[in-house]
Amino acid sequence: MDLSGLIQPSLLHSAAILTVILAFAGYLVTFLSARMLARRRDKLRLVNKRLNEFYGPLYVASQAGHIAYRSLLKRQGKEKSEPIRDEDLKEWILWMNTIFMPLNDIREKIIIQKAYLIIEEDIPQCLLEFVTHVVGYKAVMAKWAEGDFSERRSTIGWPPEFDHYVRRSYATLKAEQTRLLHNSAWRLYQRLFNGRKRKAQKAKPRP
Repeated sequence: MDLSGLIQPSLLHSAAILTVILAFAGYLVTFLSARMLARRRDKLRLVNKRLNEFYGPLYVASQAGHIAYRSLLKRQGKEKSEPIRDEDLKEWILWMNTIFMPLNDIREKIIIQKAYLIIEEDIPQCLLEFVTHVVGYKAVMAKWAEGDFSERRSTIGWPPEFDHYVRRSYATLKAEQTRLLHNSAWRLYQRLFNGRKRKAQKAKPRP
């Protein structure tokens, strides 16, 4: 009995099924890869936004303020600013008006206007304490403007955790940014995307 007539349709049927399975598998891999890359792209965009608009400027301003503060203490031969002696008052007011308060204003503005970029779900206590510290200094400096120097520092102390929080958060986000940028799948996506973009630009007719 000749079975070739039965075997051939069976093989064709199996090949068709295999083709469908492979096509579906390819589609599934492509879909999952695209979804993963989209999530990574969105995550990188958020990390960049947090660095560029919140933690980066906050970190730079904080570092500048710390360097300026240490410089003033060294200039006055002190380990800490308190107590502010009578002979140091004029210089202290000058540095507050020209250096420390402008840097405080920058940071206060960032915290208030860009609070939606904070990593944590709730605003960290040290950020709230920093804003109230700055508000306290505004009241003190208003008295200075009227010639009243009875108060020399903000009645609300500097939050000791503030600089550490800013430095730690900035370092964490930079590490996350580096990890996302150096991922092999992301680099491949960027190469393909930039290649298509360049081809599209070349295809455009020149005016």
